[in-house]
Amino acid sequence: MSKPASAGRCQFCDQIVDRAAVTRHLSLCGQPEAARLSPGPSFHIVIEGRRAKAYWMHVAVPVGSTLAKLDAFLRETWLECCGHLSSFEIAGERYASDPMDGDLNMKRPLKQVVGVGMDLSYEYDYGSTTELKLKVAGLRAEGTPKGAAQLLARNEPPVILCQSCSSEQATEICAQCACEDVGWLCPACAETHSCETEMRLPVTNSPRVGVCAYGG
Repeated sequence: MSKPASAGRCQFCDQIVDRAAVTRHLSLCGQPEAARLSPGPSFHIVIEGRRAKAYWMHVAVPVGSTLAKLDAFLRETWLECCGHLSSFEIAGERYASDPMDGDLNMKRPLKQVVGVGMDLSYEYDYGSTTELKLKVAGLRAEGTPKGAAQLLARNEPPVILCQSCSSEQATEICAQCACEDVGWLCPACAETHSCETEMRLPVTNSPRVGVCAYGG
């Protein structure tokens, strides 16, 4: 597996920025003039894979937006494969897409449950779980286009070498072998891999790469 990516791309200016400098860069790099924004403010949220820290993104979410809308954004951008359940853990409370005993629903506006500086966690799929860490890094004065969650910056795809030849970049991963932290394959080595072709998934820029049926 790769080391955590050290740089990402700003969605405003297309510049590649060192990971440690992204928050400051975004504070200086504004929305395109043509963007039609919802009334501000919005939370600046930093998100990363709990176990796959190479994958991260910075997102703006209107303070009045619900957890359900943030959940939908995470699914669309990084996670959705089979309509699995999901949940947020915030200050000891669990907000679930399908609440069970003791759970709260995701209809709560963010401004009611989080604040600047707070950490929260998220799970998608309670079987083959992908876990995320989220931090509310700040408050942006402006809103977002159409009042939706907006991607601000995202890690560049990690370069992952084939674990068979150790020389070419992997383009596929065997979901069966991935259970043992192996199975990254370049096109040539994928042709001779012993597992069934149905087990192979594309390498994607997501912490859910190689899990369940996720294809990006």
